[in-house]
Amino acid sequence: MRQSVERIILILFLFVFFLQGCAATQQRRDVVESGFLTEGEHAMLTEGGSNEALLRYVNPDVDWRSYDKILLDSVSVWKDPETEDVSPEDLQKLTDFAYGQLHDALSLDYTFVNQPGPGVMRATFAITEAESSNPVADVVTSIIPQTRILTGVKGLIVGGKPGFVGTAGLEAKFTDARTGRILALAVDRRGGTKNLRGMINKWNDVEKAYIYWASAVRYRLCMFRGDANCVEPES
Repeated sequence: MRQSVERIILILFLFVFFLQGCAATQQRRDVVESGFLTEGEHAMLTEGGSNEALLRYVNPDVDWRSYDKILLDSVSVWKDPETEDVSPEDLQKLTDFAYGQLHDALSLDYTFVNQPGPGVMRATFAITEAESSNPVADVVTSIIPQTRILTGVKGLIVGGKPGFVGTAGLEAKFTDARTGRILALAVDRRGGTKNLRGMINKWNDVEKAYIYWASAVRYRLCMFRGDANCVEPES
């Protein structure tokens, strides 16, 4: 009996440890091309540096301070093998969640408008990958070290994605709302880490990625403007 109680206590301790001690998401090592960006736009992309998107482009001739308003398009989903198995209901929830996070973050620095005009930047985002976690497998691989090692090997095979965690892909385009001139482009991909949050919500890893990206977009635009006290996003 005592051993059973001690085992339960150990499991609860591990539960709390993995729930709070791990980063929510981490950047993957490759991206999935979706077709959202044109071939010409893809050709403009270069590999991002530390704390930047995997692929990015920033127009060197932009006066970022001249943009104080933003036109945020609805978040779109580009159907491909990475999203075709997701139900329409789940895709709707994910796009609404992503839009809400981006809107809340950008509204801290910009005035939202519904049409092009002077000082208006257009922001367009596309979900290119949405893969949920496996809640049952999350529990097993988070607690049993041997299994975690096996899924780690699998992760190396599939481009750095550990087994049984969610993965999200996002592409972004910023343009001058009046002229269509490209201001910046970004392509990124993130996935969950070994924690137990996926046991409650299978889309937890994907939603955490959207939360991160919203903060990252605000931070990067802040840096482009040369503002002080720009807040770096938390993983």
